[in-house]
Amino acid sequence: MSWYDFDWVDAFSDRAFGGNGCAVVHGGASLADEVCMSYVRETSLVECTFTGPSDVADIRVRYFLASREIPFAGHPTIATVAAMRSRDLFGGDALTLETGAGIVSIELNGDEIEMTQVAPKFGDQVPAKLVAAAIGLPEAAIVSPPQFVSTGLPFCITVLRDHAALRAAKLDVDSLGRIAERAGFSGCDMAEPFLVTLDGATAEGDTFSRLLMAPPSPPEDPFTGSATGAMAAYMWKYDLMKKDCFIAEQGHDMGRPGQARVTKVGPSQAMTGIKVAGRGHVLMRGQVDLPDGVS
Repeated sequence: MSWYDFDWVDAFSDRAFGGNGCAVVHGGASLADEVCMSYVRETSLVECTFTGPSDVADIRVRYFLASREIPFAGHPTIATVAAMRSRDLFGGDALTLETGAGIVSIELNGDEIEMTQVAPKFGDQVPAKLVAAAIGLPEAAIVSPPQFVSTGLPFCITVLRDHAALRAAKLDVDSLGRIAERAGFSGCDMAEPFLVTLDGATAEGDTFSRLLMAPPSPPEDPFTGSATGAMAAYMWKYDLMKKDCFIAEQGHDMGRPGQARVTKVGPSQAMTGIKVAGRGHVLMRGQVDLPDGVS
């Protein structure tokens, strides 16, 4: 057993109890997978990160759900950088992260942390009927063909007609398998649709989103940075978003309001990346005693 420093950060928020929480375990990248997943379950958070040295970037970051490791996640990236900055673990206004999805570049603009997600990949479209069944809505509530998109982690982007439909959505876990079959990504098991409307939760916002999640994760994610990047790529590709930079909002109906600034890199039909920026609030810090083990 060894003691590791950790920080608990509310990402995509500048205040306590906003946005999405993530625990960052410094120096824990060599821990065994089961230890990392057990730690996530212990925290009851959606995701946690574990950092370590890298030969190809400034730092290596591993991302874990309660059930598995994933290559990349947005709000944990913001949380990891906020935690490192709060401990003065790097200098300057830029750094790079080694992730399972590739090298992620970070820029700091005052209190704002901006990550450049990798160029979007567009997978298969999914019949609206299948997605509607999975979220308990009529097919008419979906206004654009659902499609899997990835900027590091694939999500089924689903545009809904209004806030009423967004709030009425309820996940039918038994129907998710049929969506996963249409994913178009090798090994993809992130089948939960990312639901979005073209109307912010506040006057400042341009979009408002939800991500309903299957067990053993919590039932809903307060803010999903990786899905926000994928959603933005979808909006620009299909000319649903006229702005090159917009404000994405999520979590307001959960009492955990979160906000991101999203910027397009490259033309809409040949994007080379998606920039997603937000703030992070370090809520608590301490040490955790975890079993040693090499993954």
